[in-house]
Amino acid sequence: MTRPRRFPVAGHVLRNASAALCALLFYYSVPIAWAYNLDAWPGRTLGLITFVVGVLGLGWLVWRRVEYFLRAPTSTGGRVDGVLLVVCVVCVVFALYYYRLEQLQPGQFEGLSTRTDALYYTLMTLGTVGYGDVHAVGQVARIATMVQVVFDLVVLGTLLTIVTTSVTGRIEAAAGARRDVEDLSDSPDTTR
Repeated sequence: MTRPRRFPVAGHVLRNASAALCALLFYYSVPIAWAYNLDAWPGRTLGLITFVVGVLGLGWLVWRRVEYFLRAPTSTGGRVDGVLLVVCVVCVVFALYYYRLEQLQPGQFEGLSTRTDALYYTLMTLGTVGYGDVHAVGQVARIATMVQVVFDLVVLGTLLTIVTTSVTGRIEAAAGARRDVEDLSDSPDTTR
Protein backbone atom coordinates (compact mmCIF):
# COMPACT_ATOMS: atom_id res chain seq x y z
CA MET A 1 0.00 0.00 0.00
CA THR A 2 1.35 3.42 -0.90
CA ARG A 3 1.36 6.23 1.60
CA PRO A 4 -0.70 9.27 0.67
CA ARG A 5 1.29 12.24 -0.49
CA ARG A 6 1.59 14.90 2.20
CA PHE A 7 1.42 18.56 1.34
CA PRO A 8 2.80 21.25 3.59
CA VAL A 9 0.23 23.51 5.27
CA ALA A 10 1.36 26.46 3.15
CA GLY A 11 0.44 24.48 0.04
CA HIS A 12 -3.09 23.89 1.33
CA VAL A 13 -3.51 27.55 2.26
CA LEU A 14 -2.22 28.71 -1.12
CA ARG A 15 -4.40 26.24 -3.02
CA ASN A 16 -7.56 27.16 -1.09
CA ALA A 17 -6.85 30.90 -1.28
CA SER A 18 -6.31 30.58 -5.03
CA ALA A 19 -9.61 28.73 -5.42
CA ALA A 20 -11.45 31.41 -3.44
CA LEU A 21 -9.79 34.22 -5.42
CA CYS A 22 -10.62 32.60 -8.77
CA ALA A 23 -14.22 32.07 -7.64
CA LEU A 24 -14.49 35.75 -6.65
CA LEU A 25 -12.97 36.91 -9.93
CA PHE A 26 -15.39 34.76 -11.87
CA TYR A 27 -18.34 35.85 -9.72
CA TYR A 28 -17.77 39.58 -10.16
CA SER A 29 -16.93 39.37 -13.87
CA VAL A 30 -19.42 36.90 -15.33
CA PRO A 31 -21.89 38.66 -17.66
CA ILE A 32 -25.26 37.44 -16.44
CA ALA A 33 -27.67 38.37 -19.25
CA TRP A 34 -25.48 37.87 -22.32
CA ALA A 35 -26.29 34.27 -23.15
CA TYR A 36 -30.01 34.82 -23.63
CA ASN A 37 -32.59 37.41 -22.70
CA LEU A 38 -33.69 36.33 -19.23
CA ASP A 39 -36.24 39.13 -18.95
CA ALA A 40 -38.69 37.58 -21.44
CA TRP A 41 -40.80 34.58 -20.31
CA PRO A 42 -38.87 32.04 -22.44
CA GLY A 43 -35.66 33.30 -20.85
CA ARG A 44 -37.10 32.99 -17.35
CA THR A 45 -38.24 29.46 -18.06
CA LEU A 46 -34.86 28.61 -19.53
CA GLY A 47 -33.20 30.26 -16.52
CA LEU A 48 -35.25 28.16 -14.11
CA ILE A 49 -34.54 24.97 -16.06
CA THR A 50 -30.84 25.85 -16.16
CA PHE A 51 -30.85 26.43 -12.39
CA VAL A 52 -32.62 23.13 -11.65
CA VAL A 53 -30.33 21.17 -13.98
CA GLY A 54 -27.33 22.99 -12.51
CA VAL A 55 -28.35 22.20 -8.93
CA LEU A 56 -29.03 18.56 -9.78
CA GLY A 57 -25.73 18.32 -11.69
CA LEU A 58 -23.81 19.95 -8.86
CA GLY A 59 -25.54 17.68 -6.36
CA TRP A 60 -24.49 14.64 -8.36
CA LEU A 61 -20.93 15.92 -8.71
CA VAL A 62 -20.74 16.72 -5.00
CA TRP A 63 -22.06 13.25 -4.16
CA ARG A 64 -19.48 11.62 -6.43
CA ARG A 65 -16.71 13.77 -4.97
CA VAL A 66 -17.79 12.93 -1.40
CA GLU A 67 -17.84 9.21 -2.23
CA TYR A 68 -14.36 9.48 -3.75
CA PHE A 69 -12.96 11.35 -0.76
CA LEU A 70 -14.42 8.85 1.68
CA ARG A 71 -13.03 5.84 -0.22
CA ALA A 72 -9.76 7.17 -1.64
CA PRO A 73 -6.50 6.73 0.25
CA THR A 74 -5.65 10.42 0.12
CA SER A 75 -4.51 12.69 2.89
CA THR A 76 -7.01 14.50 5.08
CA GLY A 77 -5.77 17.82 3.72
CA GLY A 78 -6.42 16.70 0.16
CA ARG A 79 -9.95 15.68 1.07
CA VAL A 80 -10.63 19.00 2.79
CA ASP A 81 -9.16 20.88 -0.19
CA GLY A 82 -11.56 19.10 -2.51
CA VAL A 83 -14.57 19.89 -0.35
CA LEU A 84 -13.54 23.54 -0.09
CA LEU A 85 -13.20 23.76 -3.86
CA VAL A 86 -16.73 22.41 -4.27
CA VAL A 87 -17.93 24.95 -1.69
CA CYS A 88 -16.33 27.82 -3.65
CA VAL A 89 -17.99 26.76 -6.88
CA VAL A 90 -21.41 26.17 -5.34
CA CYS A 91 -21.33 29.47 -3.42
CA VAL A 92 -20.70 31.32 -6.68
CA VAL A 93 -23.58 29.49 -8.38
CA PHE A 94 -26.04 30.22 -5.56
CA ALA A 95 -24.94 33.87 -5.26
CA LEU A 96 -25.36 34.41 -9.01
CA TYR A 97 -28.76 32.78 -8.90
CA TYR A 98 -29.90 34.90 -5.95
CA TYR A 99 -28.67 38.08 -7.62
CA ARG A 100 -30.36 37.32 -10.92
CA LEU A 101 -33.57 36.19 -9.20
CA GLU A 102 -33.82 39.53 -7.41
CA GLN A 103 -33.25 41.33 -10.71
CA LEU A 104 -35.97 39.32 -12.48
CA GLN A 105 -38.46 39.26 -9.62
CA PRO A 106 -37.87 42.22 -7.31
CA GLY A 107 -39.12 41.57 -3.82
CA GLN A 108 -37.91 37.97 -3.54
CA PHE A 109 -35.30 39.16 -1.02
CA GLU A 110 -35.28 41.90 1.54
CA GLY A 111 -32.02 43.87 1.44
CA LEU A 112 -30.45 42.23 -1.62
CA SER A 113 -29.64 44.58 -4.50
CA THR A 114 -26.00 44.03 -5.51
CA ARG A 115 -23.72 41.09 -6.25
CA THR A 116 -21.99 41.71 -2.94
CA ASP A 117 -25.34 41.45 -1.14
CA ALA A 118 -26.02 38.14 -2.90
CA LEU A 119 -22.59 36.75 -2.01
CA TYR A 120 -22.99 37.98 1.57
CA TYR A 121 -26.38 36.24 1.85
CA THR A 122 -24.94 33.03 0.40
CA LEU A 123 -21.99 33.00 2.81
CA MET A 124 -24.18 33.83 5.82
CA THR A 125 -26.47 30.95 4.87
CA LEU A 126 -23.46 28.63 4.43
CA GLY A 127 -22.12 29.63 7.82
CA THR A 128 -25.61 29.20 9.35
CA VAL A 129 -25.26 32.71 10.76
CA GLY A 130 -28.12 34.58 9.08
CA TYR A 131 -27.95 38.05 10.56
CA GLY A 132 -31.38 38.88 9.16
CA ASP A 133 -30.42 42.06 7.30
CA VAL A 134 -30.75 40.15 4.01
CA HIS A 135 -33.38 37.45 3.94
CA ALA A 136 -35.65 35.54 1.58
CA VAL A 137 -39.19 36.88 1.34
CA GLY A 138 -40.60 35.28 -1.84
CA GLN A 139 -41.41 31.62 -2.29
CA VAL A 140 -38.85 31.03 -5.05
CA ALA A 141 -36.10 32.60 -2.93
CA ARG A 142 -37.10 30.51 0.06
CA ILE A 143 -37.04 27.30 -1.96
CA ALA A 144 -33.59 28.12 -3.37
CA THR A 145 -32.37 28.94 0.14
CA MET A 146 -33.68 25.61 1.44
CA VAL A 147 -31.79 23.81 -1.33
CA GLN A 148 -28.64 25.66 -0.29
CA VAL A 149 -29.18 24.79 3.39
CA VAL A 150 -29.47 21.09 2.51
CA PHE A 151 -26.22 21.38 0.53
CA ASP A 152 -24.58 23.17 3.47
CA LEU A 153 -25.59 20.41 5.87
CA VAL A 154 -24.12 17.77 3.54
CA VAL A 155 -20.85 19.75 3.32
CA LEU A 156 -20.62 20.19 7.10
CA GLY A 157 -21.34 16.48 7.59
CA THR A 158 -18.68 15.60 5.05
CA LEU A 159 -16.08 17.79 6.71
CA LEU A 160 -16.91 16.27 10.11
CA THR A 161 -16.64 12.77 8.62
CA ILE A 162 -13.24 13.55 7.11
CA VAL A 163 -11.89 14.92 10.38
CA THR A 164 -13.39 12.11 12.47
CA THR A 165 -12.01 9.45 10.13
CA SER A 166 -8.57 11.03 10.27
CA VAL A 167 -8.54 11.30 14.06
CA THR A 168 -9.86 7.75 14.50
CA GLY A 169 -7.24 6.40 12.08
CA ARG A 170 -4.44 8.16 13.94
CA ILE A 171 -5.66 6.91 17.32
CA GLU A 172 -5.91 3.33 16.02
CA ALA A 173 -2.43 3.57 14.46
CA ALA A 174 -0.96 4.86 17.73
CA ALA A 175 -2.68 2.11 19.73
CA GLY A 176 -1.42 -0.51 17.25
CA ALA A 177 2.14 0.81 17.51
CA ARG A 178 1.91 0.75 21.31
CA ARG A 179 0.68 -2.87 21.25
CA ASP A 180 3.55 -3.83 18.95
CA VAL A 181 6.09 -2.27 21.34
CA GLU A 182 4.49 -4.04 24.32
CA ASP A 183 4.47 -7.36 22.45
CA LEU A 184 8.19 -7.00 21.64
CA SER A 185 9.09 -6.21 25.25
CA ASP A 186 7.00 -9.13 26.61
CA SER A 187 8.37 -11.77 24.23
CA PRO A 188 11.23 -13.94 25.48
CA ASP A 189 14.63 -13.28 23.94
CA THR A 190 15.48 -16.46 21.99
CA THR A 191 18.66 -15.18 20.33
CA ARG A 192 20.94 -16.16 23.24
